[in-house]
Amino acid sequence: MNRLVRVVLPMLLTLAVAPCARAQLGLFSKEQRIEFTREWKGERFPDGRPRISDELLERMKKAKCEIAWGTMKEAGYKSQIEGGWKIIHPSERLVGRVVTAVFMPVRPDMNAVISENGKKEGRVGTGQNSWVIDTLQPNDVLVVDMFGKIEDGTFAGDNLSTSIFAKTGTGFVVNGAVRDAGGISEISDRIRVYVRDFHPSAIADVMLMGINVPIRIGQVTVMPGDVILSDPEGLTFVPPHLAEKVADESELALLTDEWGHKMLREGKYTPGQVDSRWTKTMIEEFNRYAEAQGSKVRRKVE
Repeated sequence: MNRLVRVVLPMLLTLAVAPCARAQLGLFSKEQRIEFTREWKGERFPDGRPRISDELLERMKKAKCEIAWGTMKEAGYKSQIEGGWKIIHPSERLVGRVVTAVFMPVRPDMNAVISENGKKEGRVGTGQNSWVIDTLQPNDVLVVDMFGKIEDGTFAGDNLSTSIFAKTGTGFVVNGAVRDAGGISEISDRIRVYVRDFHPSAIADVMLMGINVPIRIGQVTVMPGDVILSDPEGLTFVPPHLAEKVADESELALLTDEWGHKMLREGKYTPGQVDSRWTKTMIEEFNRYAEAQGSKVRRKVE
């Protein structure tokens, strides 16, 4: 038996074992969720999902896609951005802690087990798409892998979208579709929804295989607890243990631009000086500027 089978098979078999704690339907236990996100050393939700602070989330709202991409690539994360979306309210940036859900084409024998376990776990109703919505917290962003299905792959309409926004204050992402795009857009001008397409059909012939498990969105492997950032370039998924570094480097880049522009307006330094290697004096001046702005980031004096 090869290594991949030895790793994946036990996860799949958990569908047929005794019922798990709430929000653990599917492929991962709490212990596995912690193990596969072990680089994160901070706070966690009860099911093991990493929980970066609200303060860091606020800082991430200013993170630049290019900085995040470069920071993650340097750390070995080469496929963390995915484009090609249709968007409701693109003017608002989508930032939050990822909650994942994965659906697959329905298979009656497996779906029967999922439904039985859902009842044992106290999940309300027969709509499996609502089960994951019930788990959402403020500043979460639901990311759903619907394997690109459009017709009958509509994860939500205006009712479920209203519930998602009421619980999170953010929005959601579906590698599939939603219905009633007009109704969703009227919920709030602050709800942000990213989908592959829109369709009038209702969700059908799919089954919920897991909540807060690894999923694939295009070319990206997405983990629960990642931080999602939206930009015109697409959606960036930042592993939680890299979030602070991305925020720091983005803040440093922003302050560097601000200070450089200020120096040029004042005529204190020339464009050649601002755009080349800074002197010790310039770095010290910049660090005082950063401190005055309430920032903790600093440039090193070389």
